[in-house]
Amino acid sequence: MANVALFKQDGTKAGEITLNDDIFGVEVNESVVFDVILSQRASQRQGTHAVKNRSAVAGGGHKPWRQKGTGRARQGSIRSPQWRGGGVVFGPTPRTYCYKLPRKVRRLALKSVYSEKVAKNKLIAVEGLIFNAPKTKEFAKVLSNLAIDKKILVILEEVNDFVELSARNLPNVQVTTAKRASVLDIVSNDKLLITQAALSQIEEVLA
Repeated sequence: MANVALFKQDGTKAGEITLNDDIFGVEVNESVVFDVILSQRASQRQGTHAVKNRSAVAGGGHKPWRQKGTGRARQGSIRSPQWRGGGVVFGPTPRTYCYKLPRKVRRLALKSVYSEKVAKNKLIAVEGLIFNAPKTKEFAKVLSNLAIDKKILVILEEVNDFVELSARNLPNVQVTTAKRASVLDIVSNDKLLITQAALSQIEEVLA
């Protein structure tokens, strides 16, 4: 089983944690990770694109000229698609791009990205993050104590307003919880900073 160092908030070492190899030691399945990221990015699309078809364009309520005798092509409305200012044919309409992958696939993708971070020594475990008030300076000090200078995802065991507000103004810092952490979040950040309680939650959910 893999072991990772456990640190205190001030950067001192507090011991080691043994990780579950069924979650943090699996073989990385890049194909599954790719499929899940595509799914998550598709779900983020708003899908509010729209064009006006013939029924939505104003005007065109009468026939522009009579059917026969003018020498011109017959027309029924000045809002037909071939007219300037007419309706658009086969244009995009509001839709959702969401689609769901099997639960086993999503879980395997999570295990794969967690295992990759552990294998590359990019997972940092901390006993806990305790703040008595929202203080950006204090959070920056924690990152300095742990020698973190790259884009990082902070995973907590539960929502903590003080931690989230303290990290909000720091560049390259994203805060989430063990239940909300997604494959896209983990892949988008260089390192993971996870509390000990959050690690227990992850092992409990994915075991």
